[in-house]
Amino acid sequence: MSVNSTPRIDLDVIADFVPEKARVLDVGCGDGELLELLEAKREVDGRGIELSQRGVNLCVARGLSVIQGDADIDLVFYGDKSFDFVILSQTLQAMRAPRDVLEHLLRIGDRVVVSIPNFGHWKVRFSLLFRGRMPVTRHLPYSWYDTPNIHFCTIRDLKNLCDEVGARIERATALDASGSRIGLSMPWWFWNFFGQQAVFVLRR
Repeated sequence: MSVNSTPRIDLDVIADFVPEKARVLDVGCGDGELLELLEAKREVDGRGIELSQRGVNLCVARGLSVIQGDADIDLVFYGDKSFDFVILSQTLQAMRAPRDVLEHLLRIGDRVVVSIPNFGHWKVRFSLLFRGRMPVTRHLPYSWYDTPNIHFCTIRDLKNLCDEVGARIERATALDASGSRIGLSMPWWFWNFFGQQAVFVLRR
C-alpha cells in the first residue's frame, strides 16, 4: 500500500472485525497506522509486510514488527494457517495478480480481511459519463498517470472473485464518504452504487 496522508475511514471498521489477542499479518501495511491501532485497541500479536522502504521505516519508528517484501512474490514463504487474521487493506487493487494474492491470504490466515475502494461508486460512474475522465476524489486522490491502483474493481467484482476462489463471506459492510456503514440489509447493487469503500471478512 502506498503511504499518503489521505484519511482512512475503514481502519476502525477493520479493527472492530479483529478479536483481541489475535495473531495478525498486515499485508501492504503502509506506515503502520492500522497495525498500531490493532495493537493498542485489540492487543494483537501483529506483524507486517510492506513494499516501500519509507513505509517500513515509518513502521519501525512506531515500534512495529514489519519487514520489507513484495506481496505478489513473498507470500509463498508463509506457512498454512500461520495467522489468525491476515489483512489486506486498500491494497488488492494495487497487486499485479490479485486473485493469486487472495488465494495465498486464504491459505495463510484462518480469516482474511479485505478492504477496497469502490470504483463502482456513483461519483466515479458520473465522472466517466459526464466528464469523460478518470475521477480524482478524496478517497481516490491520484491522477490516472501516477495511481498505484492498477486494477479498478468494484464491490460486485470483489464478491464475484470470492465466489471464484471459494471464499466464504462471513461479514461484509460498505462505507459511505463519512465512514458510516450502509444498511446491511441492502442488496449488493445498492452497496455497489453508494458505497465509497467495502470491508469483507473471508474464510475458506
